[in-house]
Amino acid sequence: MNQLKVLISGAGVAGPALALCLARSGARVTLVERAPALREGGQAVDFRGPVHRRVLEQMGIWKAIHERRTQAGELWLIDRDGAPKVRLPELMLAGDVEIVRGALCRLLYERTQDSTDYRFGERIVGVTQGSGAVHVRFEHSADETFDVVVGADGLHSATRSLAFGSEASNMQHHGYRVASFGVPNMLGRARGGSAYSEPGRCVSLAAISATQARALLVYAGPAFRAEERDVRWQKAALRERFGDMGWQTAEVLSHLEEAEDLYVDSIATVHVPSYAQGRVVLLGDAAYGGTLGGQGTSLAVVGAFVLANELSLGRSPEQAFSRYEAKLRPYANGCQKGATRVGGFFAPRSAFGIGCRNVMYRFLTSRAMAGVFERLVKSTAGDFVLPAYPEAS
Repeated sequence: MNQLKVLISGAGVAGPALALCLARSGARVTLVERAPALREGGQAVDFRGPVHRRVLEQMGIWKAIHERRTQAGELWLIDRDGAPKVRLPELMLAGDVEIVRGALCRLLYERTQDSTDYRFGERIVGVTQGSGAVHVRFEHSADETFDVVVGADGLHSATRSLAFGSEASNMQHHGYRVASFGVPNMLGRARGGSAYSEPGRCVSLAAISATQARALLVYAGPAFRAEERDVRWQKAALRERFGDMGWQTAEVLSHLEEAEDLYVDSIATVHVPSYAQGRVVLLGDAAYGGTLGGQGTSLAVVGAFVLANELSLGRSPEQAFSRYEAKLRPYANGCQKGATRVGGFFAPRSAFGIGCRNVMYRFLTSRAMAGVFERLVKSTAGDFVLPAYPEAS
């Protein structure tokens, strides 16, 4: 790659992962992020199977992730009193290695801050494609021209809306909503998590450490309307929806008002007819994301690795994008299926559905089915033949 000038929008996981891979090829990378600083915190994310490990090793970050790994544990599906009805093994949640999303963001930022022009508090407000270049208008900075623009700015990508059309035409809702925020660890154990379900709703707690945990609230509902995006409205709606629920829900909700890291969204998946329009390309959740359960973080890292290496082969960006999509789309489609099912896993819509779920997972996690269950859990993550790129060999 001969000093390809690349603009990336989004400093989550996908954008910095791409910046790390591109730096090895000599590209000049600018990365804009509308937030004023790096966004840290969040749920734990995992990597599993030989494909993920090989990518992380070739990116030079496997050891660092392993050093920062969390101590995952079982997920208990519990009754109203907190007694486990089903114990789901660690491998279902944590894969081979698990790390808090914020720690991964920090790691990638630290590995790229010297080679990447980071611009926090900035965003793209316009793109115009010309002959062999993309002219970009920024909210605060002067206009610039780039060889390639990458939208790595998440499920609700503004870059995708600018270059690919409205969000409504590229998103599919799956009948559930989700909320997440940090709380003290009230599980009584420093590892693992518990999930309590009533028809159409679920409260789950996952330990981050001996003192900290993450609450996850899943409930049946339509896609959010614009007027429901106000944080005060969301907190009031969550208290109303979950206020009469059993287990430790009241204690969880007592921490909602002070929560500064509340994340609320519909459970949805992204479906675009093409990952690229000219010299604008989408990566990670912006291209093939799922709100929850779609292996979004690991898929974003694999996608960044493939996209960077296709660009490094010296073909035109358009050719590189075509090869990137041809290789990744079948894999991404398979991973997205998890996001279409996750709402129904946490919050079946009837008591009968909750009972059926528990019976099924009790069977799948029995000693007789242990090997089959492990293969089921890991099969999607490994269903990809990673190309052997010259720079990565």
